[in-house]
Amino acid sequence: MDFIQDLFDYEFMRRAFITSVVVGIICGIIGSFIVLRGMALMGDAIAHAVLPGVAISYMMGINYFYGAAVIGILSALGIGIINQNSRVKSDASIGIVFSAAFALGIVLITIAQSATDLTQILFGNVLAVRPSDMWLTIVIGVIVLVAVFLFYKELLVSSFDETMAAAYGLKTRMIHYGIMVLLTLVTVASLRTVGVILVVSMLITPASTAYLLTNRLSTMIGLAAFFGALSSVIGLYISNMSDLPSGPIIAMATTGIFILAFLFAPKQGVVWRKLRVNKHRASLGN
Repeated sequence: MDFIQDLFDYEFMRRAFITSVVVGIICGIIGSFIVLRGMALMGDAIAHAVLPGVAISYMMGINYFYGAAVIGILSALGIGIINQNSRVKSDASIGIVFSAAFALGIVLITIAQSATDLTQILFGNVLAVRPSDMWLTIVIGVIVLVAVFLFYKELLVSSFDETMAAAYGLKTRMIHYGIMVLLTLVTVASLRTVGVILVVSMLITPASTAYLLTNRLSTMIGLAAFFGALSSVIGLYISNMSDLPSGPIIAMATTGIFILAFLFAPKQGVVWRKLRVNKHRASLGN
């Protein structure tokens, strides 16, 4: 009850609540496509690659969103260019760009000498969300929802069978880079909530949880968005009540929900599968 009362009493709590829920929803939505397309490493790479953009933004005295978004998109393009124009495979090209950008970000952090603010970007502090951050997150959320709604069929086909999508005349490369742009925007929106280090947990874990529960993409997207939002609320609640850092707690909440699905999902859950196997063996024994 104290948590609910705090939402009514304190504006910073309302901003934190709205921002964290929106971040959970959009991470779940984009994460569904990332998981289905086997691009979890790309999500991690983009999350870390935006760090130089954040540092540059602080050095220039502008909103971190602009630098992070530009550097994130350039990193995604760089990964694609290396992969498509050399013998270097996708995972190696991701590692090259990711490590180089992250290293550059650390150097720029040292030069910027803004340890407090940049530490919040690294690990997240949803309670420090400013009104501009909240509205920026909402705008990005609307962009993601509209894009997925308008191009759902193209995303569906290309996510499950890229060869078939190309045969149908879909521009698979453009779809790929479109997802990269959305991924970058979602990553930047998540920085205040869970930070650069932990954003991959919001992108991958709720979508993976949903993947254990359904075989339909539309249902998976809805469940992933729900689990992302639920994890954010749980993490914000525990963080507020226990005076613990919000980003790690939200990440732990996503993992806790995944473990429950991993064990008890009706069809894919380890416990139920084990029970079915034991029941089948018992019926054969009789």
